[in-house]
Amino acid sequence: MNDWLQDYALFFAQALTLLAMLAVVMVLINRGRGEGEERAQLRIEELNQRQRKRVRRLKVAAAEPQGRKRLLKGFRRDDKRKHKQQRDDASQANVWVLDFHGDLKASGTSRLAEEVSALLEVVEEGDEVVVRLESAGGLVHAYGLAAAQLDRLREAGVTTRICVDKVAASGGYMMACCADRVQVAPFAVLGSIGVVAQVPNVHRLLKRHDVDVEVLTAGRYKRTLTVLGENTEEGRDKFLADLEHTHELFKRHIAERRPSMDTEQLATGEIWYGREAVEKGLADEVMTSDAYLLSRMQEARVFSVRLEAQKRLPERLGLSLSAGVERGVTRLLEAVDASRWLKR
Repeated sequence: MNDWLQDYALFFAQALTLLAMLAVVMVLINRGRGEGEERAQLRIEELNQRQRKRVRRLKVAAAEPQGRKRLLKGFRRDDKRKHKQQRDDASQANVWVLDFHGDLKASGTSRLAEEVSALLEVVEEGDEVVVRLESAGGLVHAYGLAAAQLDRLREAGVTTRICVDKVAASGGYMMACCADRVQVAPFAVLGSIGVVAQVPNVHRLLKRHDVDVEVLTAGRYKRTLTVLGENTEEGRDKFLADLEHTHELFKRHIAERRPSMDTEQLATGEIWYGREAVEKGLADEVMTSDAYLLSRMQEARVFSVRLEAQKRLPERLGLSLSAGVERGVTRLLEAVDASRWLKR
């Protein structure tokens, strides 16, 4: 019995060693591939075809058993006729659908930039780019860059439409107003055209415990408000002036892209729901993205376009703990920020 246990333990140790060696080799191979190859893949799906398959499955399921064969034959005839029609009608328009789900840092901007660059090479006259946007805003410079990517489509003369099903507030609305048309779901949140900054200060706490903090700067306004040092009225005034300046730039950005909107009246940091937003000029029509794309499928080919990063082996093995923690903290901060305007 003891010999059997020893043999089993030795086999188990050898197996573990072999698995560890294989894991190391795979990590090295994956790292080498990541350094030498493109680590993102463009995925394209024709939404017309996906919708057609789903409808057909429902029709077959609802049909009587004896009529299902007849349905399937009819589907094949429809496919042949549609294929011939598409081959003969080279002028059929295309609708290209992008998705942007924003966080505080607008971390999807680099992916959006590459998707826009790819589309600019293929869009033709009559085509349309639809962006399904969802964002409660975040850092000014991050969303300024994201909005600039959408401006590239507008400047190239490409018809663009932003679909907001849930929220496009603050930096999210900065992006939304770059499109030719903005459509919203009935209770989507738009607006929050304002600038906010929060800076905690523990100077009095440190002073109470006889802790001195020296904040040394070169330049009068290098540091206006600090976390550890003693803040001054001059620093507060400059900090507020900077916020007002950023707000003015935000309002100018919107006024240039939606001239019919009363920016001064609406740039108060307030939010409005879908129908209210249309009435006040922040959006153009009330409709969900699904309803709009379904209507476009009757006359155009609709493609979903998404650039997907190829996951490395450590991520597939669950070794992305730090990224998970960062996402959790980011979502917590977003929830705290959204609580300013979220109506319950």
